[in-house]
Amino acid sequence: MHTSSSSSRRSFLRASGLLTGSALLARYAPSDLFVREAHAAAQQAVAAPADPVAAFRAQAGASPIQSTPLGDRLVLLSGPGGNVVVLHGPDGKVVVDSFLQPAWPRLKAALDALDGGPVKTLIDTHWHFDHTDNNANFRAAGAAVLAHANTKTRMTQPHELLGMHFDPSPAEALPTRTFTARQEIRANGEQIDLRHVPPAHTDTDIVVHYRKADVLHMGDLFFNGFYPVIDAGTGGNINGMIAGAERALEMITPRTRIVPGHGPLGDRAALDSYRRMLTTVRDTVRGLKKSGRTLAEVQAGKPSAGFDADWGKGLVPPDGFVAQVYNTL
Repeated sequence: MHTSSSSSRRSFLRASGLLTGSALLARYAPSDLFVREAHAAAQQAVAAPADPVAAFRAQAGASPIQSTPLGDRLVLLSGPGGNVVVLHGPDGKVVVDSFLQPAWPRLKAALDALDGGPVKTLIDTHWHFDHTDNNANFRAAGAAVLAHANTKTRMTQPHELLGMHFDPSPAEALPTRTFTARQEIRANGEQIDLRHVPPAHTDTDIVVHYRKADVLHMGDLFFNGFYPVIDAGTGGNINGMIAGAERALEMITPRTRIVPGHGPLGDRAALDSYRRMLTTVRDTVRGLKKSGRTLAEVQAGKPSAGFDADWGKGLVPPDGFVAQVYNTL
């Protein structure tokens, strides 16, 4: 489908969900190049709606990988997908999340450039493809893939998400090891605690806590600086998002560095600001919904107006965030 103006194209994309799908990661990545590529993917998806996932992978997956040291043996990689953290050393590499498939050669090169042994373990923070897309490549390279049990279940199912259709993942891309509540890994002098969080962004979410380095990877429980995506189709809900943020705040100190699923590295103050935003908007929307207001009426009242300047500049616009909150209460 082609439209005669940029505004009508944008309206079509937003209505179909393709704009959010194709630029979900782009808006939360630090690279302007990635943003341009993701918007190109959106337009390509409209031109070839039969496979918008492939269009997204081809365009957004080409984003550069940026590296930020988190410690002597801990590195944050950002760019073509959800934020990746690598623990490296003589015991081998432990990687959290895996970018989009086209990024694999560059991700492998980045991993190979780090000292230490081969990749031993890949950890999935949840089931979404921008975090699990290279599972099969990691497995082929000899790594185990560890995730919550619900992640493996969700990956065996078809899904409709953000205007895109996802077939079940092939067997070779599924996690090889799962847990239900908590898992611990000791490697390279670090203790890594993995904890399941009750349904929040999805029903598959975990947080990954590096105790010695004092770093917490929250996956998509935390979108730093942007209204989040809440995947109601696989159990996500606003109350769970708030509870997840509150649980994380109980785990950390003022010095803890927090890796969000998307966005820049954060800290306790940033996460607490995020929690306050989620809670305030939830409470306002909940009161209006209980009074009998329809979603359209609630949106018209602009219940998030006090936060839009700081949080509403991402791909989830204020009305879209209000809709997610309203529909998951």
